[in-house]
Formats: sequence, C-alpha cells, structure tokens
Amino acid sequence: MDYALSTNWNSARHADGAAVVDEIVELGFTSLEIGYAFQEMQIPGLLSRLHDGTATVGSVHAYSPVPIGAPSGHPELFLPASVEEDIRRLSTFHLRRTLDLAVAVGARAIVVHAGRVPVGRRWARHVHDIEHGTTHHWLSRWNRNLMFRGRARHIGRHLDALRRSLDEMLPLCAHAGVVLALENLPSFDALPAPDEMMQLAMEYQGSPLRYWHDIGHGQVMANAGFGDPVATARHLLPLTAGVHIHDVRGLMLDHQAPVAGGIAFSDYGFFANPAILHVFEPAAAVTPAALAAGLRHLRQAWQRVAAGSQGKD
Repeated sequence: MDYALSTNWNSARHADGAAVVDEIVELGFTSLEIGYAFQEMQIPGLLSRLHDGTATVGSVHAYSPVPIGAPSGHPELFLPASVEEDIRRLSTFHLRRTLDLAVAVGARAIVVHAGRVPVGRRWARHVHDIEHGTTHHWLSRWNRNLMFRGRARHIGRHLDALRRSLDEMLPLCAHAGVVLALENLPSFDALPAPDEMMQLAMEYQGSPLRYWHDIGHGQVMANAGFGDPVATARHLLPLTAGVHIHDVRGLMLDHQAPVAGGIAFSDYGFFANPAILHVFEPAAAVTPAALAAGLRHLRQAWQRVAAGSQGKD
C-alpha cells in the first residue's frame, strides 16, 4: 500500500520541484500530494521526476499551483461555497487550473475546502472555553447555542452556492477522470458537515464528487465536543477518496507526525485499502526523523489491523 507525503511539508525549502520530490522519496514515501503551496516554477522539476519514475502523484490540493498574484498559497483563498458571486467564480477558475495540474501529473483526486458559514467569533470563543475549562458556564452554553443558530440560519445559501460550483466543476472532473473530494475541516463553521456531505452525494450520485477525511481535523472537532471522529470516518467511508494523516497534540495543535499526539491510528484500520489515497500532511516544522518514525508506526498499526489484530496504539 502506497503512502504519500504532501509537498506542503517541504516545498518552501526548495526552488526546484525535483528537489522537493527527492527529499520526500528519501524518507520512504512512494507518492506525493501536490500541496496548495506548490509554485508554478517548481512544476518542471516535478514533471522530470514523475517522467523518470522516481515517484507518483495521487492527489492535488486546491489551489495549486499558487494563483498568480497571491502572496502565498492557501486552500481558502477563494471558496466554492461563497455567497459572493465574484469570489465563487474565482474559486471555480482556480479549481480548473488545479484540475489541469492534476491531469498533467496523473493524479486521481483534487482536494477542496468547500467553504465556511459565518458565525462571527463564536467558534473562537467556544475553543477558548474548552481550553480554559469553562464550558459549564451559562455564558459558554449561550454562545454555543447562538453558534448553532447562526450556522443553521446561513447554511442554505452557502450550500446553494456550493451546488453552483459543483455544477460547473463535476462535468469537467468526469471528463478528466479525476474525482473532486471535499475535505472535513477543524471548525464548526466549515461545510459540508457529515450529514450535508451525505446529502450532496445523493444529489450528485454517479458524479465524481467524493469525500476526503482528514484524521487530525476530525480529532480537533471531537476535542471541541463534536461527535466521534472514528464513527464519522466509518460512516463516510463509502464516499471516501482519500485521507490526510497527521496527529494532534493537546486539544487543537494538529499537523503533527503520528505518535507525536494522542490519536490511536489503529482505530482507523478500515482506511487500509489500496483504493483510498493515504497522504501524510505534517506541518513544515515536523522533523524528517519524526516523519519517518510516524510512517513506520502507521504501517505497523494498519498492517496489524489488516491481519486481524485487535491491538491498539
């Protein structure tokens, strides 16, 4: 089973895309995800390494390459669920560029952050209450209730905007043979929520719309009091094109190497399927040694599960 590493980990350290690939392969990865920080000038070196068989690409994270004029790469420069039509159109324009890159490198999926529903600062206040142990206070409960009500009031318009973007993109993805995978994000304002993802999948049945599960993001949401991350991942497994792999230290510090935090990765053994793309997505500060150790750990954990072991991390 192949494991990929996101180029977000090291693309800022190399001007040449070939050097980005070489460093990833040296750590023991056989594939990569082209991250949203990948630059246009790095593409020739990347293509040279793909052509000589050094590595493969399974996925491209929107928006890639970094849009011309953007100060830096970011997955939410433009959002396909934006209710501002100019922003939504910019999103689909750059999603088409991401799809072009995916086709050029032979990727199977593009990974997309769909959008956010405005809840003001209520999510930040909720996180503050969790970190300070004050969620029992009436003010915290009041803030949480208003956060739920605010999302419910605005979600319809954002889902409709997302549908307009999907109506534009999914036929192009189908023609290209690339799936468009919506990623779960580590905050309450993000969409789609699991039930919204299921609804969209029903509406676009037969299309290349898929789900992308980020294990670290799911754990952050669980730490914030929103659901069972393993149960959610299992529920959405039939729609899942790929998975981002990283650990969470404490309540919210995600994008750590496996074993650096508290996630029991053997609980996610159902992801040990070659049809699913497996992408490590660590922060740039994670050391090569920690990353190599995390890769060994995950291989062992998922091999045990695949062999029928009930052992936990």
